[in-house]
Amino acid sequence: MRRVIFNQKGGVGKSTITCNLAAVSAQQGLRTLVLDLDAQGNSTRYLLGHQADGLTVDLAGFFDQTLKFNLHPRSTAEFVVPTPFENLHLMPSSPALEELQGKLESRYKIYKLRDALDEIADQYDRVYIDTPPALNFYTRSALIAAERCLVPFDCDDFSRRALYALLENVQEIQTDHNRKLQVEGIIVNQFQARASLPRKVVAELIAEGLPVLQPYLSSTVKVKESHEQALPMVHLDPKHRLTTEYIALHDALRAD
Repeated sequence: MRRVIFNQKGGVGKSTITCNLAAVSAQQGLRTLVLDLDAQGNSTRYLLGHQADGLTVDLAGFFDQTLKFNLHPRSTAEFVVPTPFENLHLMPSSPALEELQGKLESRYKIYKLRDALDEIADQYDRVYIDTPPALNFYTRSALIAAERCLVPFDCDDFSRRALYALLENVQEIQTDHNRKLQVEGIIVNQFQARASLPRKVVAELIAEGLPVLQPYLSSTVKVKESHEQALPMVHLDPKHRLTTEYIALHDALRAD
């Protein structure tokens, strides 16, 4: 199962959600791969910590290869690196992704990521794709390669307004490029149960018939500690409330 975590709005927790769901999958014994398509590399840093420095393979290298003729091209598996966590692997980001974007668009390499994941499909049970906060070449490539789309959502009016445009964009990709793609659900992130506005906004989304997933992910400073130590919540604090929410959310997602 391939899932893309996508929202055009920044700061909604895409990388945090990607890495924590992937970490739960891996801990449950599922062979899991994370792709970090955001040039900022937050997922790469989250999963590798200081090991992210000095990587010799990354997704920029993979995409750059698609622009050249190689008599003996490197296989997709050669761009995958292990993480410190059992069953969890990563295709790392690179700042060079920004430089490559224009060339990849002009050469219409939009299907190369899907082809690459098809190549290694039998090696992984779960694939999670972290995307940039924009509907650019890399995000479109991810939506074309994925089967499910998860949408992180902050409980404010700006996020709500952006949500409708996002869903239209996903529908367009589905219609034009990827009939298998489905919006699996909206992940309510940094939820403050005692505040009236988050409760009101979420209730309105549900009333509109949008696929809001449960449980909601609580707001907690523990996440910053998780980032700093490069330890997803299931490894940092297995009994924390947010950890149990991630496990429950993971288990609620469709397995087919």
